[in-house]
Amino acid sequence: MDPEKAREISAESAARLQEGISLLLSRWSALQMAVENEWGGHDSQLKSHQLASDIFSWLTQSKEPLYIDDLENLLDEFMLSLNTEIADGSIEEIAEKLMIMLEECLEGNYKSIQILKETNPPMGAVPHIRQVIVAFV
Repeated sequence: MDPEKAREISAESAARLQEGISLLLSRWSALQMAVENEWGGHDSQLKSHQLASDIFSWLTQSKEPLYIDDLENLLDEFMLSLNTEIADGSIEEIAEKLMIMLEECLEGNYKSIQILKETNPPMGAVPHIRQVIVAFV
């Protein structure tokens, strides 16, 4: 994101961005698998809602320039908090889609969010995702 560009977001754009973040995360197979199986504990669902809120805050309230690497780290650390290691490239894909979604919302363009609303979430197996078991000896 261009550090010189102001990130003033309208109320409508903010609401649409929140919706888009939730839609995108609800379609992220790795996250949904971790939540459904409670790999992060019984409050995994609550944690996933907090992730959406944290992403929204990071995208809209940061005073510093936004870098995709920082967003990828946020997503990776969150998934590790759910005892889930991601090696399928989905963290990078989700981060990129979130950054694009922010740029579009800043321009009043909600097309990618509308497309998410109109499509069904993918179903099926998720390769290269595993639960991390931490044992203390």
